[in-house]
Parts: sequence; structure tokens; C-alpha cells
Amino acid sequence: MVKQYLCIAGLILSVFVSGCAGIGDSKDIKIGGNLEMTGSTASYGQSMSNGIKLALKEVNSSGGVLGKQVTFTVADNKSEPSESANAVTKLITQDHVSLILGAAASSNTIAAAQIAADNKVPFITPFSTNPKVTVNDGKLNDFAFRVCFIDPFQGTVMGQFATKTLKVKKAAIFIDNSADYSKGLAQYFEESFVKNGGEIIAKEAYLQKDQDFKATLTKIKASNPDVLFIPGYYEEVGKIIKQAREIGFTIPIIGGDGWDSTKLVDIAGPDALNNTYFSNHYATDAKTPEIVKFIEAYKQEYGQVPDAPAVLGYDAAYMAIDAIKRANSADPLKIKDALVTTAGLQLVTGNISLDENHNPIKSAVVIEFKDGKQVYKETINP
Repeated sequence: MVKQYLCIAGLILSVFVSGCAGIGDSKDIKIGGNLEMTGSTASYGQSMSNGIKLALKEVNSSGGVLGKQVTFTVADNKSEPSESANAVTKLITQDHVSLILGAAASSNTIAAAQIAADNKVPFITPFSTNPKVTVNDGKLNDFAFRVCFIDPFQGTVMGQFATKTLKVKKAAIFIDNSADYSKGLAQYFEESFVKNGGEIIAKEAYLQKDQDFKATLTKIKASNPDVLFIPGYYEEVGKIIKQAREIGFTIPIIGGDGWDSTKLVDIAGPDALNNTYFSNHYATDAKTPEIVKFIEAYKQEYGQVPDAPAVLGYDAAYMAIDAIKRANSADPLKIKDALVTTAGLQLVTGNISLDENHNPIKSAVVIEFKDGKQVYKETINP
């Protein structure tokens, strides 16, 4: 009986919070950001925040949405799953937002996903590529959406790139065992690489905040791979690549979109990054009208070239605005329903339609580092 009362109380709280987040008599439309502003992946959250703020500045300068200005409140998840859950709870219960953008890291987004769903507030993650963000244990989270491609596609892209473009046969994988993102991406890369005739000859692991990787890298080097796949985040990836080159690794080193940070070159050094490649959401040297316009606006606002988290934050904000316009409301449930039907939306990273699992159907690009500069290598379509 006590359990039943608790369930009823939870439902009442959920409805109350959802109702508070609606447009009501508010003079503005409230969007929240669950972002990594500090901690080990702070570069992602800071870039995403910049991209989101730029998009909303443009929207508000053009008259806002539904005759109202859009406000953006950021809660710092400190790059930790438990803090991500706290951040989303704060945005919903204290700030009464209608929609949440974030988080960046898949582990942080997964940790907060059920809280958003329980309170019936939709969220769009710009950068979390693990499939469990939207579908966990076979169940679709009705309130979870994203603008980025997912790891099964990203892993397949890099498996194909390694075998067909680099034409390598033997791969080693170095996994971040503390990140859902890294473990998932490693799985799909391995499946793709083996399917295309390759062999995984070594698999090793590290943890976030590790500093010295040379002993494990020496072990990997002894297995004589043709390529090293590191599906990790920029902080550790930069140190791994730097130390790998220091012990004589000359083979190609490849990875996923978690590499894309303005900090990576600072950590690894431009020379060490030569002969490295990673999958990404857009190429800064592409010349589409959307990319050129966005980069010019971002550079004018922040004085630097935007990385993938920045452009995806920008795209996520515009996906949110599109849904609010089509819902003709800032009510979270109506926004959720509008997000489900997102189709043919032209964003900087491509023309986006969401599939039945709330994932966008879009291409990936492979980026090569040359003397510390990112250079477009090729596009791989779904």
C-alpha cells in the first residue's frame, strides 16, 4: 500500500513539474542546458554552450518564438553521471524549463534520461552517440532525441575506412573502460572491421583520468598491428597519441567524434597527430552555404573555429526552435510530439529527419590531421 501511495505521489509530482514547465503566463520560453562546463570533458560542454547561445541569439534578434524571447539556463554536470542527474533535476524542478539540451558524453546523458522522461520533459542531446540514449533495454524513451549520428553507424564508418581506404588488415583497440561511448564504439568498429576482412589482434583498456599509457602501448606495439583504434575523449586520446609516438608508433591511429576538441592539438602536439583520422559530424573546410555562414558567425562571436560540439549545439538549438514553432506552444508534451515528426530540417550538419528511434539519418565525414590542422578526407553515407 505504501508503495502504491509513493507511485501516486510520484505521478502527481511529475504532472506538477511538467505543468510548471509549460508556457503558461511566462514572458519567455525557457530552455535548459545539461552541460559539461567543468571536469574532464569540459571542452565539449563549453563549445556546446557557445553554439546554443549563438543560435538563440539569432532567434531572439529575429523576434523570438511565438512572440516571446527564449532564455537559456545552464546547469553544470561537472562531467559526471551523478551530477548530470542532479543538473536535469534542477532544470526541471527549479528552473521550470520546457526542454533540455545536453548532455555531451553518453554516460552523462544516459544517467539523466529517465529523470527527464519521468517528468515528461523532452531533451535533445547534441553529441551523445550511444544507442542507449534513446533506446535502453529495448524500450524507446519517448522524451529522448538527438541531432548526432549513433555509434553503430560511426563504428561501421571507421571499420570501412580502415579496411577500404587505409587498406589495413590487423587492428588493435584501446578502450576507455569508464565510458559507455567508448565501449559501444569499440564494439561496432570491431564488428565492421572483421566483417570487411580484418582481424583484431589486441584489445586493451584504460580509465578516464589515467596519465601514463606507455606500458600498455608497448604491449600493443609488440602485437604488431597495422592500425590503432582509440574510441575515447580528447583528454586521454591526446595523451595516448603523444605517448604512442614517443615509443615509436608510426602506424595510423584512428578514432571517433570524441576526438574533436580544440584542446586535442594542445595535448598531443601537431606532429604526433600526423597520420591520424577520426569520424566527425562536419568538416570545417567544407564549403556548403550553411557551414560557411555558421563558421563566420561563430568566429565573429567567439574568435575561434567551431568544433563538432559547437555546431551540434547550434543545430540542437534550431531543432528545438523548429519543434516549438510547429507545436505552437512551449508545453513540453506538445514539443515532444513535434520533435517526433521532425523531417527535412536543414541544419548545418545536414538535412535531418528522425527515424523511429529518434535518431537522425545523416552522413559522417572522416577528418585527417595534417600538421595540427583538420582536413576533410571523405564522406560516408548511411
